[in-house]
Amino acid sequence: MKLVVGLGNPGSKYEKTRHNVGFEVINYLQKELGITNEKEKFQGLISEKSIGGEKVLFLKPQTFMNLSGNSIIEVINFYKLNPKTDLVVIYDDMDLPVGRLRVKEKGSSGGHNGIKSIISHLGDEFLRIKCGIGKPKDNTIDFVLGQFSKSEQEEVTIMIENASKCVVDIIQDVEIGKIMQKYNKK
Repeated sequence: MKLVVGLGNPGSKYEKTRHNVGFEVINYLQKELGITNEKEKFQGLISEKSIGGEKVLFLKPQTFMNLSGNSIIEVINFYKLNPKTDLVVIYDDMDLPVGRLRVKEKGSSGGHNGIKSIISHLGDEFLRIKCGIGKPKDNTIDFVLGQFSKSEQEEVTIMIENASKCVVDIIQDVEIGKIMQKYNKK
């Protein structure tokens, strides 16, 4: 069993913001895979689908970004999952240009409060798909809670599609080195 988590903030106020890229990837996957069984549980919105014989849970924590780990730890404990092998977290990264992906197996939070929360519950060894949202010129909070510009939309759409393909590759047990080679392009 795998747990695929997209990070974001709940509510229409935050839809389509840079900080909600993780939610957008989960939404895209649900649409592409025909998943319609989303329900509220574990302080989040959770759905499931069998992919290639593997049960996959898709989670959008509803705790707000800074407490994402609270929702994830509930799922991990309930299903007795191993974060090192069974967890994939998708989130926004200001250190990557808009549209870029980076897959990592472990590491620090890089200042991302959602990742800090997860690390506080699970440690730093879990698979991540970082989605580039670009660097702010001024206020970081306004930037991450703002929407992508019209000129960035095409790159963001492609990034969401590629992050979704990356998730499917991970679920289908494509070797992690090959996944990194394929998706960590400049």
